[in-house]
Amino acid sequence: MFVDKATITVKAGDGGNGCCSFHREKFVPRGGPDGGDGGAGGNVILEATNSEQSLVSLIYNRHYQARNGEQGKGSNMHGRKAQDIILKVPVGTVVTDRTTGELIADMEENGKQVTVAVGGRGGRGNPRFATNTNRAPREWEPGEPGEERELNLELKTIADVGLVGYPNAGKSTLLRAVSAARPKVAPYPFTTLHPVVGVIEYPDYSRLTVADIPGLIEGAHDNVGLGHAFLKHIERTVVLAYVLDMGGVDGRLPWDDLAHLREELELYMKGLSKRPALVVANKMDLPGAAENLELLRAELASEPIEIVPASAASGEIGELKEKLRAMVEERKKSPFDF
Repeated sequence: MFVDKATITVKAGDGGNGCCSFHREKFVPRGGPDGGDGGAGGNVILEATNSEQSLVSLIYNRHYQARNGEQGKGSNMHGRKAQDIILKVPVGTVVTDRTTGELIADMEENGKQVTVAVGGRGGRGNPRFATNTNRAPREWEPGEPGEERELNLELKTIADVGLVGYPNAGKSTLLRAVSAARPKVAPYPFTTLHPVVGVIEYPDYSRLTVADIPGLIEGAHDNVGLGHAFLKHIERTVVLAYVLDMGGVDGRLPWDDLAHLREELELYMKGLSKRPALVVANKMDLPGAAENLELLRAELASEPIEIVPASAASGEIGELKEKLRAMVEERKKSPFDF
C-alpha cells in the first residue's frame, strides 16, 4: 500500500530527577551531599532513507514516545541518558508542525537526520546546591519534561526525471524498459495509482532515478482525477519528460496532448512548465506514428525542446537514456531550487 500523507504524535523522554543523598559510611558520620544528577530523556529523530518508498509504516502506530532518563542515585551516581528513537521516512518527506504550520524539515537527502522532539534535561542532585554557607543542601531538581508535538508528514517524490503524460501514454512500459522497476502495466487508464521510481544504470556505473507519475487528465490542477495527489510528485523532479502516444489512440493528437499537459502543470504551480524538459515520442512502432512525428516536429519547430523517438515495446530506448543523462548532468552543474 502506498501512503504519502501521515499525521503522528511524537513525545521525547522526560529527564530523570536529581537525587538528594548524603555520603554515609563507618567513621564518616557527616559525609557531604552525594546525590547524582538525573539523565536526559531520549530524543525523537526522523531519518531519511532510500529503503522506504511510502509512509505506510507510520499510519498503524501514530504515537511515538522515547524513554525517560534514569533517576540520579546516591554515591554521585548520575542517571543514564535514555536512548533516542529513530523513525525512518522516505527521502522527499516534508515535515511540518500540525499546530503552527511551521516547516520543520525537508528530508531531501538519504541519511539526513532531524531531531523533531528534544528530550528533557535531567534534574540536578543536591551537591549542585552546596555553597560556603550551606554544606548540606537538601534541594534537588526534578527532570524537565520532554518535548511533545504533532507532526504532518507529506511525501513528495524526488527523482532526476519525471515522466509526465496522459493515462495510457506508455509511461509505465517505458519505465520498465529503461530500468529494473516493475510498475503495473495494463490497457486501461490509471493503471499507475502512485509514483513508481526506477533507476537507469549506465555502463560507466552512473545512475539516474526516473519517476513514473500517475497519468494526468484535464482539470488535474483543480484536483480532478486526484490531480493534486499526482502533481505534487512532479514538483521536485530535476527534468521533465513529456511522454506522448504517437499512435494517436482515441483520436488524440500528440501536439494537443503536450499543450494540455504544459497548461495543467503551469496552472498547478507557476513556472513548473518551464522546467528543462524533452518530449518522448513514444509508441513509434504503431501505425501512423511516423507521420505524427513529422507533424509534431513541425508544430514545435520554433521551440528549443528536443523530441526523442522511442518505443518501449520494441526496445528502441538507447537514445532516450543518453539524452536524459545529458540533460540531468547539465542542470546539476549549477545550483537550482525546485
